[in-house]
This record gives sequence, C-alpha cells and structure tokens, in this order.
Amino acid sequence: MANKKPTFPGARTARGAVLAVLLSNCDQTGAEPLAGRVSLAAIVKALKRKYHWPIETHSFPANTEDGRASWATVYSLPEKVIAAALNDGGSDWLASRRSS
Repeated sequence: MANKKPTFPGARTARGAVLAVLLSNCDQTGAEPLAGRVSLAAIVKALKRKYHWPIETHSFPANTEDGRASWATVYSLPEKVIAAALNDGGSDWLASRRSS
C-alpha cells in the first residue's frame, strides 16, 4: 500500500493540539488539555490511521510516584516529516491555531 500524504486535523481540536506539539518537536509533560476527554494514545492512533501521520512510539518501564511499576510512552515525528509538513502548509496551520 502506498504511503498517503498526512493531513491536518481541525486546528482547535484535541487532535490538533497533540499534532501541534509533535510538529514543534518539543517535549510535552502531562496532558492537562486532554483530561476527561480521551486518552493521548487514542488521539495518536487517530492521527496515525485517519490523518496518516507516521508517529513513532517508544515505550519503556517507569515507576509511578507511589512506587508502582508502570510504562511510559514517548511519541515523536521524524525530523524529515516535520520539515516537510511545515513546508507544506504546516506553518500556516500552526498560525491558524494561535489566531483562532
């Protein structure tokens, strides 16, 4: 199956908020804007399947504040994907998030 070109979700949606962080190539600690709505994993899954973003997932063991064992997951986009997206309308899309 041929790779489909990634598309941008609505700028003011939870999917848009997550994609904006991924395109900024910055770390996001926690997910306060998503609290009570839907899990970050579900949003990433939608960005991968519905919008065709090649998001990389890396999970590793971690400890919780109360000492229990858990798993942490880091999501990222390859540098080439970020550069291509920003050159192909991504900069305007990000600007529309700030102006809305």
